[in-house]
Amino acid sequence: MEFQHVNVKLLVKNAEEVDLEALVPVFHSWIQDQAGDELLLDVADYRHVSAGPGVVLVGHQGNYSLDNTGGRLGVLYNRKAPLKGTNQDRLIQATQAALTACRRLESEPRLDGKVKFNGHEVEIFINDRLLAPNTSQTRAAADREFRAFFSTLFGDAEYAVSYPQDPRSLFGVQVRTSKAFNTAELLDNLNSKALAFHPK
Repeated sequence: MEFQHVNVKLLVKNAEEVDLEALVPVFHSWIQDQAGDELLLDVADYRHVSAGPGVVLVGHQGNYSLDNTGGRLGVLYNRKAPLKGTNQDRLIQATQAALTACRRLESEPRLDGKVKFNGHEVEIFINDRLLAPNTSQTRAAADREFRAFFSTLFGDAEYAVSYPQDPRSLFGVQVRTSKAFNTAELLDNLNSKALAFHPK
């Protein structure tokens, strides 16, 4: 099966301490700077939605957000534009984007160091119900791809994988590692395998 519209969410720690309002001017500054490979366009504020999308930085190729869907706060990258390459390329691109955004938020002075990756939990899901319906057949077809990717991302560290099975939800996978990683280490793990992928 082909993965497109890959989403990666890095769960944060001390979620109750994070001030989503402070994120709005930060994302506006990212638009002004236009740093990175993607065109950034606007900021959408959904703080009024309980356990919802939070604050979203809208881009042409993908969106970035501090997302609280399901009451699980995390830095989310949502790839919208189709991407050439293999499934591993697309998993790498989306994960690199999420990790890079998380690192920027971790070092942003206006956030007082409160946005921090929790070191253990990553969610990946495919935002395309036609390509990837949330069925047992999809889970069986995708499992090898995900495990190959996690072996690259986490190296020799042990990890546990679970697949949310509600057919009403997007197809995806939740992974938790036994070892605590920081965002720099995970980016290094991807780059060390010479698998970095840069979309055009």
